[in-house]
Amino acid sequence: MRKYRIYIPIILLGICAILLTRNALSDSLILDVGYNQLTKESQKEVDCLADNIYHEAGYESEDGKKAVAMVTLNRTQDPRFPKDICGVVKQKTFWQGLTVCQFSWVCAPFKINKESAAYQQSKDVALFVYANYEKLKDITKGALYYHADYVNPKWKLEKTTVIGRHIFYKESGKYYDVKTESATERGTIQTLFSITDGGDNP
Repeated sequence: MRKYRIYIPIILLGICAILLTRNALSDSLILDVGYNQLTKESQKEVDCLADNIYHEAGYESEDGKKAVAMVTLNRTQDPRFPKDICGVVKQKTFWQGLTVCQFSWVCAPFKINKESAAYQQSKDVALFVYANYEKLKDITKGALYYHADYVNPKWKLEKTTVIGRHIFYKESGKYYDVKTESATERGTIQTLFSITDGGDNP
């Protein structure tokens, strides 16, 4: 039995080396891209995403901002929403004779202070998520919708998680995981060099 004890530390060291190598490889796949490296079309998409993050979660934590970005991009992968980010952010629907914005700030726009720290942070998150969407773990767990924690719209949806002041939801069944299942139907997001009460109207 003693001779096997000799191998235990060696095995543990081997496992640690594998995990560290895997993490290093994963980190190396994350793109660090500057805004000026993007095409004009991609810059426009990042601007729309930054505006949405700023209005929906401008004073939330970094995870709160990323969560709003993920929901916005998840929608581009679902055939019921526009294919591009600006289309998703500015989408309007008609309900009982009224025009309803998917993100309420769009229907009541406020002036954005693009020099503020909150906006710059939102833009940094927008650029990061836009460039790395396919590689990132979806902290919203496939959510397409969310609302602030101080309202209760009584949606008949599956709650996925709570991040900051927002509660996130998705639908079961066909659109259970939009990031993996719908992507094949819609195609992956074209990035880079080819290159609220919010989210609240299911």
